[in-house]
Amino acid sequence: MLAGLRAGLGAGCAAHGLRGHRLAHSRTTEKLQREYDAVVIGAGHNGLVAAAYLQQAGLRTAVLEKRHVLGGAAVTEEIVPGFKFSRASYLLSLLRPQIYTELELQRHGLRVLPRDPYSFTPLLEDRSPPRSLLMGHDMAQTQRQIAQFSQKDAQAYPKYEVFMGRLVSAINPLLDAPPADTAALGQGSLLQRLRALWPLLQAGLALGRQLPHFYEVLTAPISKILDHWFESEPLKATLATDAVIGAMSSPHTPGGGYVLLHHVMGELEGRRGAWGYVAGGMGALSQAIARAAATYGAHIFTEQAVCRVLLGSDGQAQGVVMQDGTEVRSKVVLSNASPQLTFLELTPQERLPEDFVRRIQQLDTRSPVTKINVAVDRLPSFLAAPNTRDSQPLPHHCCSIHLNCEGTHLLHQAYTEAAHGHPSSRPMIELCIPSALDPGLAPPGCHVVSLFTQYTPYELAGGQPWDEKARNAYADTVFDCIEAYAPGFKVSVIGRDILTPPDLERIFGLPGGNIFHGGMSLDQLYFTRPAPSYSTYQSPVPGLYLCGSGAHPGVWLHLFPVAPASHPC
Repeated sequence: MLAGLRAGLGAGCAAHGLRGHRLAHSRTTEKLQREYDAVVIGAGHNGLVAAAYLQQAGLRTAVLEKRHVLGGAAVTEEIVPGFKFSRASYLLSLLRPQIYTELELQRHGLRVLPRDPYSFTPLLEDRSPPRSLLMGHDMAQTQRQIAQFSQKDAQAYPKYEVFMGRLVSAINPLLDAPPADTAALGQGSLLQRLRALWPLLQAGLALGRQLPHFYEVLTAPISKILDHWFESEPLKATLATDAVIGAMSSPHTPGGGYVLLHHVMGELEGRRGAWGYVAGGMGALSQAIARAAATYGAHIFTEQAVCRVLLGSDGQAQGVVMQDGTEVRSKVVLSNASPQLTFLELTPQERLPEDFVRRIQQLDTRSPVTKINVAVDRLPSFLAAPNTRDSQPLPHHCCSIHLNCEGTHLLHQAYTEAAHGHPSSRPMIELCIPSALDPGLAPPGCHVVSLFTQYTPYELAGGQPWDEKARNAYADTVFDCIEAYAPGFKVSVIGRDILTPPDLERIFGLPGGNIFHGGMSLDQLYFTRPAPSYSTYQSPVPGLYLCGSGAHPGVWLHLFPVAPASHPC
């Protein structure tokens, strides 16, 4: 039954409005039972996907979430009265299309709001009005925008898109298959060994002569790749944000290309590389997946904290122990928690190999992210694109708005400050206004603003704590930056919710505040995610599997756009 078991990838735990000990509109009408076929720790979106497929395959499945809401980082929460925030994850793209179809998520209430144009980069410069870069799916229009800065870049951009698209097409199937089983490479027939490598061989064949260029994208600094293609700094900085987002790295750090590829390989309603909002906030995505799982018969519980994985005398996972001491028995346990939480806190250390424990302890989980959710009483009006008199949303208000992105040197400077323990004085800011497309998120005339900012260190220099004073000081810096681009922003603020790396760890279980459950550097991908010889979702404990973003392929809700989830059976 468990042969080939593999779980999804994400993080998780919460969804607005699904409170109490069972899911509204689900088939869960009884209390938590003492025995199931499968138990999933954590009701993040990937854990919920795994539960849906397990239950669909005939395994009686329970999902146990410690928070009062479902969805992990994919939650909608009313932090300021009347304002519904996608508190952590804020954009959707990387949800695998087959999951969307097979779980009938649209029937279960998921409604996606595509964005076009999708990227807006206003500049600070001594001219009136300042220039800006607006990018969308209309290539000719995007080229005209780029031509403001460089005719050469305008001509090169379509070729760059084709080049990146080819790389994405080649490696995209790897997201839907477990990594090659390295154990199988040393045993069995030649045919069996080739089968183990087949996904990689397919990717190599698809790349063909592009293989050396793909290798360069994976290993070189993204600044080198972009310098090869373009000369204008605003364009390079805008594109570079996708290579460093969520990563404690600079555009000059080798190996940023894989994160960039992940952010261009998403798909939304058949359009490659598109990102969109979820109507009702990201919690509505989690609700839709939970409804699908519940329709099949999965039991989904909130406020049920797991404190330990229950092991038998033979070392096999036999279920979990709840915080109140209750034992819930199962034939298999899937953990949607991070590798660190799963193996360093929930699993008895003496039952794990020392080398494995050491590798989990040494995982790089550094995070540069501070997420700020803001309630405002009006739309921001940018110097580069002022609002109209009726204050209705304009196309750029629906975009990801990139601030402090006049050049890649600014991103590197922001990184360098954080690397020395200081929050960036001019941070990279991705500003989104989902209420521009989904007005029900805020009272009439008001809006919710999502600020995904970096770089901020997990530990401040000199041992200074991330207390309210430090949080507010950094948020004030961010707001001062926004004010320079959109005068009047600060006086429009009604309330704010500041989530530093320690806050993201404490509330959402993200180790170090890392939105990927661990860095996406080449040494922590594919064969080695989360550790060598344990990249196929299995663990040293028989019957215990990972189904979070700490496993391959590693991305999740991009504090975050939604990560791929793969079939568990």
